[in-house]
Amino acid sequence: MTQFPQPRTELFQGTEVSPFASAFDDEVDDVSHETSYRRPSKTRLIVIANQKGGVGKTTTAVNLAAALGFGGMKVLLIDVDPQGNASTALGVDHRQGVRGTYEVILDGDAIEWHVVKSNEAPGLWVLPATVDLAAAELELVNIQGRERRLADALDAFLAVREMDYVIFDCPPSLGLLTLNALIAAREILIPIQCEYYALEGVTQLLHTINLVKSNLNDDLELSTILLTMYDGRTRLSAQVAEEVRNHFPSQTLSTVIPRSVRISEAPSYGQTVITYHQGSAGGRAYLDATAEIANRAQ
Repeated sequence: MTQFPQPRTELFQGTEVSPFASAFDDEVDDVSHETSYRRPSKTRLIVIANQKGGVGKTTTAVNLAAALGFGGMKVLLIDVDPQGNASTALGVDHRQGVRGTYEVILDGDAIEWHVVKSNEAPGLWVLPATVDLAAAELELVNIQGRERRLADALDAFLAVREMDYVIFDCPPSLGLLTLNALIAAREILIPIQCEYYALEGVTQLLHTINLVKSNLNDDLELSTILLTMYDGRTRLSAQVAEEVRNHFPSQTLSTVIPRSVRISEAPSYGQTVITYHQGSAGGRAYLDATAEIANRAQ
């Protein structure tokens, strides 16, 4: 059994409750969680994608990775977003000039040369992204086999390094970077915001998934839908959740991620909500979502 860390409320200069706390956070007494997850029979390759921005892709990627790490899993997070927010949240340097995803995709470097151990959770490694990755879309255009660069590098890495999970954090687009991640992965997790226009863009994403599956990666499956930014005080959130569950009954997790001040605060401290304040509503929700995802392991 793995012991989760105690909440780090001391980061607020000695105050035990955040000055930004609101009704969105259902605060509880400090708690510690013990868990262990079912180890998959083979590495699970999960891409977190949605071309709509602001739906919780990066937040989901880093909290899922951290929770799995604390659950005894060996996890690699590949940051495919030039903004590098996942690298920031996991406390990994991604200043311009730091080598990482760009060099793997563009220069053909080995992943193992540039992975960094994150202090955010045991068993968690990160391939960082820098702003250099923003130019990759254009630079890849004339490269042969441009859509398989990441998949080939990952295959070589997994041949020499054992991992239980590989998680890809993608940019809010369906360009060549996201395409590389879709071809390298076996599963897709789509975060959907519980707000108006929630399903906007999902149709196009599903069309892209079908094209990739038909022509480039037959193993790719939509395995998980995660409802994010849920506000139980509004009828709109309930209606959106019901609509999503009607469209994706088997893929949608029963856990929903609430709107949470703690989730929003955590990245500014280079942390996930799992280590920043795992007793908050957001922290507990991500632990529950992770357990659901892990229990789906083959």
